[in-house]
Amino acid sequence: MKTRNAVSNNVFQPCKYSHIFRAGCRQGLVTLAACLLFSGIIAAQDPSASTSRPDLPLPSLTGVPLRSAFLPVAGVSTNNAPPAAGGPAGQPYSGGLFFAPNSGDAPAGVVRITLEEAQERAAGANSPLLRLAALQVEAAVQHRKGVQAQYFPNISSSMENLHFNKATGRIERPLAGIVVPVNLIAKNQTGVNVSAVQPVTPLFAIHQLVKIARADENIAKAKAGMPVAETSRRVEKNYYELLVAERELISAEAEATKVQGKWLTASSSGAPRISTEQETEMIGAEKAVVLSASKAKELTASLNEMMGLPAGTRLEIVPPEPLEENLTLKEVADKAVAANPEVVEAEQNAVKAHAGLTLSKMAYFPSAAIIGGFANQTVISNAVLPADFTYLGVMATYTVFDGGKREHGIKEVHAQAEMADLAVQLTKAKVAAGVKSSYFELERSRKLSQLARQMVSATRVVEASYQSDNPDVESTQAKMEAEMFRAELEYRQAYARLKSLMGDK
Repeated sequence: MKTRNAVSNNVFQPCKYSHIFRAGCRQGLVTLAACLLFSGIIAAQDPSASTSRPDLPLPSLTGVPLRSAFLPVAGVSTNNAPPAAGGPAGQPYSGGLFFAPNSGDAPAGVVRITLEEAQERAAGANSPLLRLAALQVEAAVQHRKGVQAQYFPNISSSMENLHFNKATGRIERPLAGIVVPVNLIAKNQTGVNVSAVQPVTPLFAIHQLVKIARADENIAKAKAGMPVAETSRRVEKNYYELLVAERELISAEAEATKVQGKWLTASSSGAPRISTEQETEMIGAEKAVVLSASKAKELTASLNEMMGLPAGTRLEIVPPEPLEENLTLKEVADKAVAANPEVVEAEQNAVKAHAGLTLSKMAYFPSAAIIGGFANQTVISNAVLPADFTYLGVMATYTVFDGGKREHGIKEVHAQAEMADLAVQLTKAKVAAGVKSSYFELERSRKLSQLARQMVSATRVVEASYQSDNPDVESTQAKMEAEMFRAELEYRQAYARLKSLMGDK
C-alpha cells in the first residue's frame, strides 16, 4: 500500500544540495555548447568528398543513427530520446522521463507491462511456493483441531467370533474322578462390545497440548506471506535493473555514434588511415554496446522466466511512479515488535515451552476416566454373565515410583522455558536494532533518490533548447536516468526490507 511522503513533490524546491545543482548546470551548459560547436563543424563537411576511406566496416551515419545498425535486443526499447520541448500527446512527463502510458497498443511482438503487473504475474507463476505456504498453515490448523477433539468422549466398538475344537463347559479331575460342569465359555461364541471413555484428569493435559498446537499454527500463519514478499522483491529488483540496462545501452550507442562521427570527420579531411588510438576507441565503443545489449537481454530473459512468459518474449517495461512513503521510526519500531515473524516465532516458542512445563508437572497426577458401554454375547444358559448387559464405571491409573524420571523431566523443561523467554528478549532487541538501521538507510536512500530526480529534471530543462538527437545530449540523459533508476531501486529495496521487519506481507 502506497503512502504519501511528507516531502514536497516540487522537484525544484531549494535544498542543501542546490549549490551542487547550480554547479552541475553550469558545467552541463558549457559541455553542451562545445558539443554543438563540434557538431556544426562535422555537419559543414561533406563526407562524400573524401578521396580515401578506411576499409573498417562500420554502420553509415547517413540518415540513420548508429543504434539502427545493431540487431534488436529482446526486451530492450532503444528509442528513448525525448522531444526538444514538451512531450508526445497523451504521454505524461515525470522526473525528466516521458513515461509510456499504462494502456495502449504496444509494438507488434512486444508485451507492454508495468511493475505491478509483473509482480502479479510472478506471484501466479510461482504458485507452488504459495501453495506450499498454504499447505503448511492448513496442516497446522488441522493438527490443532485434532488435539481439541480429545476433549470429547472416545467411542469404540469390538466384535469377536470364536470357535473352540473342544467343549469348554467341563472341568475334569481324572485322579479324583470328579467332573464339574462350568457354563462360562461356550464352544461357539460371538460377542459385541460398544464402549465410551470420557477423560477427566487428562483434560488439563489436553488444554496444554492445544496451546502448543495453536502456537505452531500462529508461527505458520506468520511465515505464510514470506514467499509472496520475496517474489515481489525479486521481480522489483530485476525490473529496475532492466530499466538501468536499457539506459546504459542507449548511452553506449550514443557514445559509439559520437566515436563514429569522429572517424568520419577524420576520413573526410583526407587522412588515408585512421590511427591506432582511433581504432582502439571505436572497438571499445562497440564492445560497450555489445556488453550492454547482452546484459539487457539476460535481464529480459530472467524477468520472462519469473513471470512465466515464453523465453523469447520482448518486453516494453513502463517506468514506475516514484515511491512515496511517510513512515516514522516510532511507528516502524512498534509494529516490528508486534508483527515481525521472528518475534512472533520466538513468542510462540515461549508459549510452547511454558505449556510443556505445565504438562510435565501433570505427570504426578493420576489418570482417571469415566467408562461405559454395552455388551452382547451368545453363551449357553446358566452362564455367569447374561447374554446382554450395560456397564458404567471409573478407571484410574497412577505411577507410584519411576526412579525420579518425572522430577528430572520437570527441571529439563523448566530450563527450556527460561531459554525461550530469553530468546524473546534477544529477538526483540535484534529486531529493534535492525529497524533503526533500516530506517536510517531508508531516509538516506529517499534523499538520494529525490536528488537524482531533481538532477534529471534539471538536465531536461537545459537540454530542451538543443537537438534531441545529439549523441552527447542523449548519452548524458541516458546516464543520468540510469543513475536515477539505481537510486530508486535502492530506495525501494530499503523500503521492502523495512516492511519485512514490520511483518507486512
